[in-house]
Amino acid sequence: MPSLWLPEIALGEKILRTVVIYVFILLAFRFTGKRQVGQLTPFDLVVLLIISNVVQNAVIGPDNSLGGGLLGAVVILALNWLVVELTFRSKRLRRMLEAEPTLLVHNGRILHDNLRRERLTLDDLHVALRRAGVADLERVHVAVLEENGGISVIPRAAGGPEHVPGAR
Repeated sequence: MPSLWLPEIALGEKILRTVVIYVFILLAFRFTGKRQVGQLTPFDLVVLLIISNVVQNAVIGPDNSLGGGLLGAVVILALNWLVVELTFRSKRLRRMLEAEPTLLVHNGRILHDNLRRERLTLDDLHVALRRAGVADLERVHVAVLEENGGISVIPRAAGGPEHVPGAR
């Protein structure tokens, strides 16, 4: 019964394994793009599931005890709390770990290089525009891919910049 609760590897090794994998995955996802969970493609989901399975063994090592699993979970939760707290307090760290917003449309003009860099299709952009209630690209002042993967759309004001006073 003690083997059920006691980790089969040293506590320090268990913590170190968990920290290394957490940091690796955090950085890997930081540099692979911005998507919300609801926007994951089937390919993204498959990659996420496979990665979780692949790194599981690196986290647990030869340990299958309940205590070791609980310790790994506590370390992950503590690391997550720490990262959230540090990025809240440090603008510099926030800029390193969180993505910058990317301008996708400016004054009705699609910025194709930015779409390409963010791996977004025109279909993705048009879906976001429709969700924002904008059917005509010419009516978009800006569309921005936010840090969290969502697309914000700011329509032009009625009678905005292209409106010429006195013209019909």
